[in-house]
Amino acid sequence: MQRSANPLRLAVLVSGGGTTLQNFLDRCADGRLPAQVVLVVASRGDAFALERARRAGVKAVAIERKETGSLEEFSRRIFEQCRRERAELVCLAGFLQLVEVPDDFRGRVMNIHPALIPAFCGKGYYGHRVHEAVLASGAKVSGCTVHFADNEYDHGPIILQRTVPVLDDDTPDALARRVFEQECEAYPEAIQLFAEGRLCLEGRRVRIV
Repeated sequence: MQRSANPLRLAVLVSGGGTTLQNFLDRCADGRLPAQVVLVVASRGDAFALERARRAGVKAVAIERKETGSLEEFSRRIFEQCRRERAELVCLAGFLQLVEVPDDFRGRVMNIHPALIPAFCGKGYYGHRVHEAVLASGAKVSGCTVHFADNEYDHGPIILQRTVPVLDDDTPDALARRVFEQECEAYPEAIQLFAEGRLCLEGRRVRIV
């Protein structure tokens, strides 16, 4: 599907510090990413990502799961905000809550996970827990995965994956740093492919055209 030449309108969902969000903001500002962050939604009112958004002049709102009463209402409020800001793509960036993707956003919600899905993923696998599990398993390779999100944790068609070696003397922190370096490249690349209309979703497969 071809888009207009205007910058892709991004909504970014966050739960914490917003390092991935900052990567987007920096790349949008210097022209490396043909997109504009128009909305940041945090699942916690104290998430520093909200401050990052405000400093960049981006609308920032907090919608906390415990205050909405149900997954359905939580998801409804989030995507209503996305519609108001005419977001074309929703990016989960360290968002630690499950959301239900409405029909009009199917194929328009992305997530990044700090491991090679389908390994070390699913409920409970986030942040350093992922890297600790990789090291405990003796795996020789790890990495990151960008995928279209559906209504399950770390599920949905895979768009891109990047790998890093797991070193003999690795710590969770060291491995996390190398994986995050790859995340900072892979996620913008996937967004750019989407903006260019080059992602073709065929069942569980994403073809890059």
